[in-house]
Amino acid sequence: MTALRLLTMNTLFTGDVPARLRALGAALDRSDYDVVCLQEVMFRRNARLICRAAPAYRHFAYSGTVLLKGGLVLLSRWPISRWRFVRYPTTGPVRGELLMRKGALLASVATPDGELVVVNTHLSANRDDDWSPTNRYTRIAAAELALLTGLIAAMGPDLPVAVAGDLNLPRDSAVLADFIATAGLRDVLAGDTRPTYRPTPQWPSPPALDHVLVRAAAGETLTGGADLVFQDPVTLDDGRQAYLSDHYGVRAQLIRSK
Repeated sequence: MTALRLLTMNTLFTGDVPARLRALGAALDRSDYDVVCLQEVMFRRNARLICRAAPAYRHFAYSGTVLLKGGLVLLSRWPISRWRFVRYPTTGPVRGELLMRKGALLASVATPDGELVVVNTHLSANRDDDWSPTNRYTRIAAAELALLTGLIAAMGPDLPVAVAGDLNLPRDSAVLADFIATAGLRDVLAGDTRPTYRPTPQWPSPPALDHVLVRAAAGETLTGGADLVFQDPVTLDDGRQAYLSDHYGVRAQLIRSK
C-alpha cells in the first residue's frame, strides 16, 4: 500500500509566465509529488520549460503543436501507459476562452499499487459569477460535466479514478454535487470552506474552484485528505518575489487499499 501524492494547480497564462513556470518547475523538482496536474500552461514551449525545470518527472502528457489542447499538462514520476485528450463541446456565448479548446486529459498511471486513471481538466469559466443551475455559464459547465461523467463510466468499475483541476465551480454548487454523485466520486476536500483562488480587492471572497475528486476501484478503498499549497510568494530567478499563480495549488494524498 503506497500513498500517492497528487498536485493540481492552475498556473495562470498571463503576466511573467516563463519566470513563474521556471520557479514552479524548480519547486516541483524539489517536491515529493508523484503526479502533477497543471492547467493554463497554454503553449508547448511552456510545457517544455516546465519539463526542463523539473527533470525528476520523467513521464509527461500533453497534446498540441503550438497551442496545448486545453492548456493541460500532466507530469508523473511513474510511467504513463496511455493517455488521450477529449475536447468539451463548444457551446454558449462566443468568448476568447474558446481558443483554449478546453477538455480533459485522461492518463493511465502505473503506480506501485496498480493502474490509476488521472483526469486533468479545466472547465469553462463563469463570467457572471452566478452558479445557479439556470445560469448560462452553469449550463455550459453542466454539459462539460455530462461528457466527463460518460468518460468516467466508460472506464469501468475496476479502475480507480482521480479527477483533478480547475472546475470553475464552487464546492457547494448543485451542478458539481450532481456530477460527484452521478459519477460515483468523493471530494477529498469536502467541507473545506477556504478559497482556492487568491482573494483580491475586486474579489475578496472567492470560492473554492479547484478540486480533487476520487473514485475507488470495485472492492477497494481510496482514502486520504488534501490541503492548499503554494499560497506564499516565491523568489524568481532574477531575485524578485512573486506569487506563482492567481490560484493556490491543491495537494492530495491518496491511499489505495483492498
